[in-house]
Amino acid sequence: MFIFLFNLLSKNRKIYISIDILNIMKTELPNLIARSPTLETVSMVEKTIDEYSGEFNRTELWKKLPKKVMWQTYLVILDYLQSINKIAFDRNGTIGYIWSPELAKKILKRKNIKWL
Repeated sequence: MFIFLFNLLSKNRKIYISIDILNIMKTELPNLIARSPTLETVSMVEKTIDEYSGEFNRTELWKKLPKKVMWQTYLVILDYLQSINKIAFDRNGTIGYIWSPELAKKILKRKNIKWL
């Protein structure tokens, strides 16, 4: 395996980075800042998913949004909503809204649950 080393000067110290690591750093790290949605956009997408729950896949739902959203930003929002268990996808790719505010209120009323 051929490794090309870069000689970088930083505070009079030499730092060597292999070209393999440099290529990974350039290609595999996503630019999260460029695709950061606003809270308003996340809320709009969440409300649309709630309204059309179980009816559309992600492409069809994207077309139903009341305002235009960049596709990459939309995918970041879907990943976020899935990670916090507000939405789920079935095996056909249909998006379902699974968050239940009523259940959350019941759980928060329990004595052993402390609300911060």
